[in-house]
Amino acid sequence: MINIYEAQETIRMISEANLDVRTITMGISLLDCADGDHDAFCRKIYDKITTRAERLSIVGDEIAKEYGVPVVNKRISVTPIAIAASGCRCADYVEVARTLDRAAGTIGVNFIGGFSALAQKGMTQGDLKLLDSIPQALSETERVCSSINAASTRSGINIDAVNKVGLMLKDLASRTQAQDSIGCAKFVVFCNAVEDNPFMAGAFHGVGEGDSAINVGVSGPGVIKRALESVRGADFETLCEMVKRMAFKITRVGQLVAQEASKRLNVPFGVIDLSLAPTPAIGDSVAEILHEMGLEQPGAPGSTAAIAILNDNVKKGGVMASSYVGGLSGAFIPVSEDHGMADAVRIGALSLEKLEAMTCVCSVGLDMIAIPGDTPAETISGMILDEMAIGMINNKTTAVRLIPVAGKSAGDTAKFGGLLGEAPIMEVNRFGCAEFMRRGGRIPAPIHCFKN
Repeated sequence: MINIYEAQETIRMISEANLDVRTITMGISLLDCADGDHDAFCRKIYDKITTRAERLSIVGDEIAKEYGVPVVNKRISVTPIAIAASGCRCADYVEVARTLDRAAGTIGVNFIGGFSALAQKGMTQGDLKLLDSIPQALSETERVCSSINAASTRSGINIDAVNKVGLMLKDLASRTQAQDSIGCAKFVVFCNAVEDNPFMAGAFHGVGEGDSAINVGVSGPGVIKRALESVRGADFETLCEMVKRMAFKITRVGQLVAQEASKRLNVPFGVIDLSLAPTPAIGDSVAEILHEMGLEQPGAPGSTAAIAILNDNVKKGGVMASSYVGGLSGAFIPVSEDHGMADAVRIGALSLEKLEAMTCVCSVGLDMIAIPGDTPAETISGMILDEMAIGMINNKTTAVRLIPVAGKSAGDTAKFGGLLGEAPIMEVNRFGCAEFMRRGGRIPAPIHCFKN
């Protein structure tokens, strides 16, 4: 039984090592809001979200105050809109996005995810409407986040969807050029997307979920870094044991917060996502963990192995602390959101190619990567395709958040602000893949997907 005394063991982690509950995310099904009338559908989803999540922000603040555990964000995820709105008689889903944004503002959450489509094998009319709506929707809303699942190990890779994403990102980047193309930071493309991810921009409430759920994301890169200082120079077995021990303790804090939120909101507990999700703050960086492990810079030889060690042992510690560890638990390696990663790019230690190699063993993929605004759409799609292939072949979740910063070139800096931070714009391979991408269609699933 988890209690406050167990949580108090981690008070030093909170005060000295930036431990926090990164998000309490309430998932809400919109399937029962389906309506052929577009205005009626929007009215139903607004009413359901604002009623079901009315006390989410209040309860998050109460828990943070009572237990002394910072709860940084309160968020909502909903059924993929391409599914929930598929019966609406409308030309696009822009007004649906505006409704989601208005509902999020009413209840005081910082992001609402689920302006999404599941298109790993093909695209319905609803999927196509959603993709076509994304540039306008994300450029005109503040809190809405969007995603598409374009590949899976069981289905292969939908190249047509990947090609549409490349074009869509160019449009979205242009529409939000004044803010360094920040609209692209609110969109992610997945392979093997999970239904219970509490982190943005990829959160959505899967169709296999119940009517609602509480999913909590806990983050503690500073805690891991501080703990590894005590075993500096020790062998790898000792290092791994320390990561597991710290992950266990961090997860127990998340479990306490999740159970309290579930009870107070009368919403079932879903999962704890223990991800080493960094922020731009000093002392809250995965790159700093790599330094402490003995690497001169992220990107140095050994970086892929170091991320593999972190990812594996964070999960090992987490699954011992909670029966419901899920989401994307592991290590995130975004560039703009981690000052150490951004610094490594600036000095030339970390390239796109090395980042791609590291994504083979991290918990997500190419995350918050700023690239030149004149990068061709086909090249963007090719970069996404490479990451989809990694996820498909390795039977893991991979994701891509690329930001082609309109009007800027390699070596410039894109500034997004807040938790999104800032990033040097990375150089992209100058050789093209347009003919390759024009083949279209679908890459078949790999042979090892046949497990029935």
